[in-house]
Amino acid sequence: MQKKNSLSIFLASLFLLFGLLLAGCTSEEAGSDDSGETEEESSTDDGGSEETSSGDEGSSSDSDSTLATVQDRGNLVLGGNSQLPGFGYVNSDGEYEGFDIDFGKAIAAAIFDDPEAIEVRPLSAQERFTALQTGEVDVLIRNTTWTTTRDTELGTNFAPTTFYDGQGIMVRRDSGIEALEDLAGARIGVETGTTTELNLADQFRKLGIEYEQVVFDDSDALVAAYEAGTVDAWTTDKSGLVSRQATLSEPDQHKILNEALSKEPLGPTVRQGDDQWFNIVKWVTFATIEAEELGITSENIDDFMDSEDPVVRRFLGVEGELGSMMGLPNDFAYRVIKHVGNYEEIYNRHLGPNTVFDLERGLNENWTNGGLLYSPPFR
Repeated sequence: MQKKNSLSIFLASLFLLFGLLLAGCTSEEAGSDDSGETEEESSTDDGGSEETSSGDEGSSSDSDSTLATVQDRGNLVLGGNSQLPGFGYVNSDGEYEGFDIDFGKAIAAAIFDDPEAIEVRPLSAQERFTALQTGEVDVLIRNTTWTTTRDTELGTNFAPTTFYDGQGIMVRRDSGIEALEDLAGARIGVETGTTTELNLADQFRKLGIEYEQVVFDDSDALVAAYEAGTVDAWTTDKSGLVSRQATLSEPDQHKILNEALSKEPLGPTVRQGDDQWFNIVKWVTFATIEAEELGITSENIDDFMDSEDPVVRRFLGVEGELGSMMGLPNDFAYRVIKHVGNYEEIYNRHLGPNTVFDLERGLNENWTNGGLLYSPPFR
């Protein structure tokens, strides 16, 4: 009897255990179906993001990407300068031209195979970042200095430096001013909303020099005040001083002091959050630098199309998929150089020996000539 009871208890336990296991399996299968569906939905969402991220390098979607916006519009909107001869200004034909303008044209050439598919939106120093942040312009190329605050707090990304500059001060030759210390008590003009305004205060504070700072909303008003004698000196990037000196009524009656108040790396700037567009602006800029190193110009580029050099072939898009990785044609660099030229051509066209500025390249030489310009590999 005891054995029979034991057997009954054993069988009952076995059935109970089997029932629990069956219920557990059913529950697990049901949970697996639910979680599987959730994971699949999640995977679809994430996969879409990843796919976009892979193709667009982090942009939110094709419809939101700057490249798609530019392509749909049919032209590039460039935030530029209209008051700085050599860099960005309106010529006698009413057209924008200059060193900075050409880098905008290079981007348009890469996208549309047409350097004139561009609209220049002239911006003051004060309004330039707002215009970029709000999407009024696609890219800012307006003698803009790369700084920590601008690269982080303002939500902008800086493409490669196209012009290594430094801040200087212009005075009249007959002023007797030879060094910064001679400016004690002077009225110094500066454009508001610029790094030059801050650098001036920093350097004179460091040297213990008392001066009167006079701010202006734009460079035209600043230069007019200087010429009229309202201020004793004025300051901006040295390239800007050279540019505006050429426009003064008596250029030879003015000079630029030797001291540099700061480092001013100038270059294209884009909004953060669209890595595809950032990559396009970066690599279009690098293309002008790489072409100079390779000896490729707008005049001889077609002679390189049959080159057996794999570096040249990748660069020109004869082989490889470098352009498609960014949403561009693989021959984007060919388009840039053919239509706009390499870095040397752009520089010489607007700032070089055959211009009124005759600016030595200095730090803006290619690294092979002892300068700072250097392109990562097109690979």
